[in-house]
Amino acid sequence: MNNQQPVIDFLADPETHGLASGETVARQETHVSHIFLAGDRVYKLKKQVRFPYLDFSTLEDRRRACETEIAINRRTAPDIYLGTMAVTDEGAGRLALGGEGEPVEWLVEMRRFADGDLFTHLADAGALNRRLMEGLAESIHAFHDGAEVTPEFGGAAGTLTIIDNNDASFRAAEGDLFAASDIDELTDRSRALHARLADHLDARRAGGRVRHCHGDLHLGNICLYEGQATLFDAIEFNETFSRIDVLYDLAFLLMDLDLRGHRRLASFVLNRYLDCVPTMEKAGPPGDMAGLALMPLFLSMRAAVRAHVGASQAAALTDRTEAHRRAARARDYFFRAIDYLRPPPPVLVAVGGLSGSGKSRLAREIAPHLGAAPGARVVRTDAQRKRLAGIGLLDRLPPESYTPEASAKTYAACHDEARAALTAGQSVVFDAVSARPDERAGIEALAHEMNVPFLGLWVDAPLAVRLERVETRKNNVSDAGADVARRQEEMDIGEIGWTVIDSSGARKNTVAGALAMIRDQGLA
Repeated sequence: MNNQQPVIDFLADPETHGLASGETVARQETHVSHIFLAGDRVYKLKKQVRFPYLDFSTLEDRRRACETEIAINRRTAPDIYLGTMAVTDEGAGRLALGGEGEPVEWLVEMRRFADGDLFTHLADAGALNRRLMEGLAESIHAFHDGAEVTPEFGGAAGTLTIIDNNDASFRAAEGDLFAASDIDELTDRSRALHARLADHLDARRAGGRVRHCHGDLHLGNICLYEGQATLFDAIEFNETFSRIDVLYDLAFLLMDLDLRGHRRLASFVLNRYLDCVPTMEKAGPPGDMAGLALMPLFLSMRAAVRAHVGASQAAALTDRTEAHRRAARARDYFFRAIDYLRPPPPVLVAVGGLSGSGKSRLAREIAPHLGAAPGARVVRTDAQRKRLAGIGLLDRLPPESYTPEASAKTYAACHDEARAALTAGQSVVFDAVSARPDERAGIEALAHEMNVPFLGLWVDAPLAVRLERVETRKNNVSDAGADVARRQEEMDIGEIGWTVIDSSGARKNTVAGALAMIRDQGLA
């Protein structure tokens, strides 16, 4: 069947799906698919199109693409992707879903979820929170950790191809939307940074960091399904779009959050992802710190792709109001792509304080305001202990993990992690109790060694406040309870040379006070 319109009309008919009277079939359309939402099912029909990056021109092409889409997306959403479904010709002009006749089209069949469970809608409703985003980060890390290694893709050559394709796309749209001088700046900065990082890109490919990823990891392709953040609609039509560096895959989500005004959430995602047990690394500091050097380039590339795709979509619209809106959005993406390539220099901020003082909360809240997007790396001793032990972040450690020797090893590992992040150009928030004077001095010495600005913050609260906090917190990386808080009260912490912040009041006031000090120091 060369004309897909009869199939489109058939799938848009409520009777096709046995819907009750008054129920309708909702429809969505992308540049490559027609999507029909009927009752508790979703059917995706691939358009009979051919582009340089995909070919759906024949029925067999579309069948294979449907099967590939099912296989790829069952990696992350097995309960959503049910299988392929044929639209069959039953004779006498009758079509059927999965009938006995000759297949005339192939569909992807999916379980339907509520529109409000899409992360785009949750973001717009202000319903995305730290717990949800950290769970999402852990899911993405687990997915990347188990994904197929694909060393024949990516690396410096694959990354440069994307940069060059972006440049060609912007040249094609040059005019009122993108000025030639701005395109020159974006491309020149991208190629210059790529040249500096080429060996690093190739080393990551050789080290197994280029994998069969999602490829289109933005908020519109994540949903809340049965209470879990779930990735769906991974790219199936072009391997070069999905067999990429894992951090380039993650960068799409970080950029999407950032452009929507959620840099705080993006910071939570990145830090939790880096906190996960780093089984993908063969060597080097835990948490993929060296990879942070690539983040400005990866974020810029993601924003650039969104910019020229948005410009193409705007140009194809007949609704001038919507076309103008999308064109303006494309320009926002474009100039953010340039901004990502101009990151501020790194700084080191240490946040110390006894258990229950609120130091970890303060550390994560100030991180989005420091350094390159989406914010500083939070190097946390509590997380480092768990990674050194090879256990989950919420698993409890045995007492021997808190001996003086174990603590010294933990602090040394945190110094290595912070050093690697700063070397990569990313700011660091060092989150540790730092009760001993030598521990505080060691952090200051690290800032001196790395030649970066330093600010030490000591978070203080009365014992009663600290006890109430440690006794009521849930799902916390820290193992410290009330007994630890009481013992710390007896410690001789020496003279505190860092700026003391009273955290006994409202949490928002503590954060506001710390940010004011950071800005006074010119660090944000």
